[in-house]
Amino acid sequence: MSDFDAPEGVRLQKVLANAGVASRRVSEDLIVAGRVRVNGKVVTELGRRIDPENDLVDVDGTAIQLDAGKRYVMLNKPTGVISSMKDDRGRRDLREFTRDWEERLFNVGRLDYDTSGLLVLTNDGGLAQVLAHPSFGVTKVYIAKVEGTVTPATIQRLIRGVELEDGPIQADKARLLDSSQGTSLVELTLHSGRNRIVRRMMAEVGHPVIELVRRQFGPLHLGTLPVGRARELTKVERGALLTLSRQGSGADGAVDPSGEVPASTEGQENS
Repeated sequence: MSDFDAPEGVRLQKVLANAGVASRRVSEDLIVAGRVRVNGKVVTELGRRIDPENDLVDVDGTAIQLDAGKRYVMLNKPTGVISSMKDDRGRRDLREFTRDWEERLFNVGRLDYDTSGLLVLTNDGGLAQVLAHPSFGVTKVYIAKVEGTVTPATIQRLIRGVELEDGPIQADKARLLDSSQGTSLVELTLHSGRNRIVRRMMAEVGHPVIELVRRQFGPLHLGTLPVGRARELTKVERGALLTLSRQGSGADGAVDPSGEVPASTEGQENS
């Protein structure tokens, strides 16, 4: 990434307009007002030229997608689907949900075979590697239907932390949503990427999971997206996800400068 005004680059206001931020005239106003940064530095000169393929731009602190070839897709993964683009055992995999896109998409992290919910698919290798990297710890929100009646004391225990075979773990947040007919609905917020962490935590406190769905991944919310359906992220969602990714890209070893999606991201998260 360049920190200088490359004469062969593209004018910043044109880049912003092409990215759909605003018209060129309004983009000029944003620049003059000091609301635009290039590679983390505020730019106020209208003559500034940048390299859209390598420079990073944000407006009011929100990252702007400049590479139109990058795809960011939200999938509501059904149960009974393996979080991989190919399964050697012949189980359903993610390929059936990516056929509407010409690009070769990969999953960011994974969800357990028996877990449904929000999964991000992309061809942006840098973003995939950052968001799936264990040291970064993207916040995720799960709704678990569990056996038994969960008490307030159990909720507090989840927040204080429990001891598992691979070390202690605590929920960032936990709350009881409902209890009836011998089962309970619990909402858990975690940033851990350990394997089957929600299921193991609930089993440890005496309430094995019956059903589990991930409702939120970082700034993304599943909303009303039906199970088994996929859609591209909105411009606002893309900006939020890219901003989160750039915040984490300073972690040692988190980003592969090649931009390729590493196969290892498929195994770094499993709830």
